[in-house]
Amino acid sequence: MSSEIKYHKGLAAGRWFELSLAEQFGNIGSEVHRTINWFLKKDERFNNAFDRTLELFDLTISDKRWMGRYKEICRSREYFCTLLFETEYSPELERELHSFDKYFTEFAIYARKDK
Repeated sequence: MSSEIKYHKGLAAGRWFELSLAEQFGNIGSEVHRTINWFLKKDERFNNAFDRTLELFDLTISDKRWMGRYKEICRSREYFCTLLFETEYSPELERELHSFDKYFTEFAIYARKDK
């Protein structure tokens, strides 16, 4: 994890580590959604949204409760970076980004189901 938390200082101070995995992934999903939105619109807000997304991924990776899922979480982070920076734009890329977004949205829905 990056040593500097820039955007989510309050969460990094402890609250993040009280959330369930579904809640953490749901929050990551909110940032994933914004990142994809700004990426597809070629908007300058993409960079900050992307940094916020990585910060939440890194906080989740550092959560010792999920050590058994460490590889899965790291792969998701790496795959997201690969989609955005190493894949040429195509309709398939756009579909894959929306699929990735939907994956995380399902966690947000699940985390809110009993609230």
